[in-house]
Amino acid sequence: MEISLKQMRYAVAVARTGHFGQAAQDCSVTQPALSQQILALEAQCGMPLFDRLKSGAQLTPFGGEFIRRAREVVELADTLSAFARGHTGQPGRPLRFGLIPTVAPYLLPQIFPALTANFPTLEFTISENRTDALIVGLGDGSIDIALIGTEAPNDGPRLVSAPLFDDPFMLATSAAEFPEGPVTLAALHPERILLLDEGHCFRDQTIAACRLDGDPSSRTFAATSLSTIVEFVANGQGVTLLPQIALRKEATDPRIAIHPLGSPGAGRVLSLVWREATPFGTTFEKMVGVIRATRRSHTPDLAVT
Repeated sequence: MEISLKQMRYAVAVARTGHFGQAAQDCSVTQPALSQQILALEAQCGMPLFDRLKSGAQLTPFGGEFIRRAREVVELADTLSAFARGHTGQPGRPLRFGLIPTVAPYLLPQIFPALTANFPTLEFTISENRTDALIVGLGDGSIDIALIGTEAPNDGPRLVSAPLFDDPFMLATSAAEFPEGPVTLAALHPERILLLDEGHCFRDQTIAACRLDGDPSSRTFAATSLSTIVEFVANGQGVTLLPQIALRKEATDPRIAIHPLGSPGAGRVLSLVWREATPFGTTFEKMVGVIRATRRSHTPDLAVT
């Protein structure tokens, strides 16, 4: 019996999730059905693809090599399927769209209605994750497109990166901490700058902008969200940088003051990123145009002092 595309899809899903149950859910099949196909696949290969652990499934050395090749086959099959459907440039399933946590809650309310209006036949599956996980997802095919706030890496899959717009950083302090007007980063006391926890690209950008010395990981405070940091700032327990797109949501508390940064300032560029070999590049380029136009037409995020 030959190895089937279905078996390869199931195996790739288990490798991606590290769990048979989650893989079965992602593939819309029962766990026994998926497990049976994986066992049949392993029997055809003559050796196991996965070590079954109490905590989930882990690739064997052979399994790692097999999955690397299987992903290529699955991607080629998806490309051929798109072509066979008439080369519409849109997937025949929900488009898997990933965003970083310091963008998703602030930008999605603006852009999602515009995307659904401009692509009425396209369904979306939205997920939120850190940049490194989104890049891995683009590489293994678990997501189709990502919205990130850093440059796409050169050491992974070949990616197309389309800049959307600049997102300047602002300084958030308690209302009594600074007079009105721009504040230079050099005027900040490094020990009072509050950061997100490790793994967030916005944390790294804040560390670089503020030129924080020493080991930032040794700090006693590290938040999982900007909302948590803002609450500490409102109580006078520190200051922080906020991306401009977050102001409308995070800076409404009257105890908070928002200050522009004096020259040279700091910021990031938000971009859409996708695999170079995707069959949906035309659709993604149109999405870039919709997001840019939506952002230009939107009300400014918030006034600053």
